Amino acid sequence: MHTKDNKTYFMNGVKGGIPIALGYFAVSFTLGIAAKKAGITAFQATFMSLTNVTSAGEFAGISSICAGVTYIELAIMQAVINLRYMLMSCALAQRIDTSYPLYHRFIMGFGITDEIFGVSVAQPGRLSPYYTYGAMSVSIPAWCLGTCLGVVLGSVLPANIVSALSVALYGMFIAIIMPPARDNKVVLGLVIISMLLSSGFTYLPYLKNISSGFRVIILTVVIAGVAAILFPIEEDAQDE
Repeated sequence: MHTKDNKTYFMNGVKGGIPIALGYFAVSFTLGIAAKKAGITAFQATFMSLTNVTSAGEFAGISSICAGVTYIELAIMQAVINLRYMLMSCALAQRIDTSYPLYHRFIMGFGITDEIFGVSVAQPGRLSPYYTYGAMSVSIPAWCLGTCLGVVLGSVLPANIVSALSVALYGMFIAIIMPPARDNKVVLGLVIISMLLSSGFTYLPYLKNISSGFRVIILTVVIAGVAAILFPIEEDAQDE
């Protein structure tokens, strides 16, 4: 393991994390606006973003604070919403180069989000933790900065600009999944199936009553499990 290699991985992670950082800044700005409406200060909101790094969890937390729920209810809600990150962390743990010590897995686990997971898992061969660290190093500060400025400046911006900022993350997600989907027909098919099933969970009776956190968990386990059985990736191909 060479320091020079780690620096290269880190800088590649920074490059991969810049689009994520831009999307995070835009989305967290709207989060900051919601936090201000809930009576949360800029420091409190920024600290919340620094220690959570989860859009769905934080939006739900702010809504819960406004509703006056108990700490136990809030904790259970956060556990359900963010449970999918445990699956993502386990998936990445299988990809990490075995020469890296165990503590790297814990550090990476803190910063795993949907987008950081997306760019990390898309790396060919074994994954270096330093790539994920690079993505985290620009994405998390942008998330915190956007939250802070949303609290401080949110009421100054016109409503149409705030509305436009709220959809930036979806555009960034498309940018993450399109390159591998274009190069691999299996990935493309899984993306389309994921979209269709996700729409079903959103609009169909009974299914739409399932929380967003559980929806992601169910879809991830089912789709990834079926894909692993039908289209397995040889170990040698992962190490190339």
